[in-house]
Amino acid sequence: MYPYRFSNVMIGYLNLATLLASIPVIGAGLWMAKGSTATCSSMLQTPLLVIGFVVLLVSLAGFVGACFHVAWALWLYLLAMMLLIAFLLGLTAFGFAVTAGGGGTQVPGRPYREYHTSEYSSWLQKHIQDAKYWRPALACVVGSKACPKIANWSPMDYLQHDLTPIQSGCCKPPTACAYSGGVAVGAQDEDCFRWNNAAGILCYGCDSCRAGVMEKVREDWHKISVLNVMVLVVLICICACGCCAFRNARRSVSEYPYGVAMVA
Repeated sequence: MYPYRFSNVMIGYLNLATLLASIPVIGAGLWMAKGSTATCSSMLQTPLLVIGFVVLLVSLAGFVGACFHVAWALWLYLLAMMLLIAFLLGLTAFGFAVTAGGGGTQVPGRPYREYHTSEYSSWLQKHIQDAKYWRPALACVVGSKACPKIANWSPMDYLQHDLTPIQSGCCKPPTACAYSGGVAVGAQDEDCFRWNNAAGILCYGCDSCRAGVMEKVREDWHKISVLNVMVLVVLICICACGCCAFRNARRSVSEYPYGVAMVA
């Protein structure tokens, strides 16, 4: 009779939960691939599908191996888990390196910050300057309707209300800009001359807009990196349970319980 072993039950329940959780992730990826034409959503479809299917297959192997004592399935599961942990470790380290710097500069007398491309990592600067990445990012900025939300703000509103990185960089000229008759005058930041009050132009071509996008990417990536650390802790714990379940599955071929040696 196969004895009750807590590690097998634990790994079975954990992988059943992750297996079920992978189904809506895969469904969302398929929905985006088939029906969503929004630039921002389409960028997520491939990662969602890959993550969903990897989690599904790994969880299935772990569930079958733990519940039915299949040693080879648990071996594949543990191998996949170790590879996943190594991948997440590398991704997390890269994420923290990429998100170093940034944060913007507080504008004196204003509740919002302004952003500059030089504040960010060289990798992120190079990435956002590439047209194939910047075009869909700019389309996403325009489609987000961030600028129309503050189009009717008065000068007093800018003194009282905060702005998102996108609104600060793309929807207005730098605060230090000086204009005479609607035209930038004197030696100023180039963004002051790129600004146009037309709704379709604004500061979308400004370096500050790229910096605002980088700040949003930095914030999101930093959150994901912090989440990755927590996920790594959970995965390592699950992997430890999986090692115990793998040992139990190998010993299940014996009719003798733990601690009892075969007597000749």
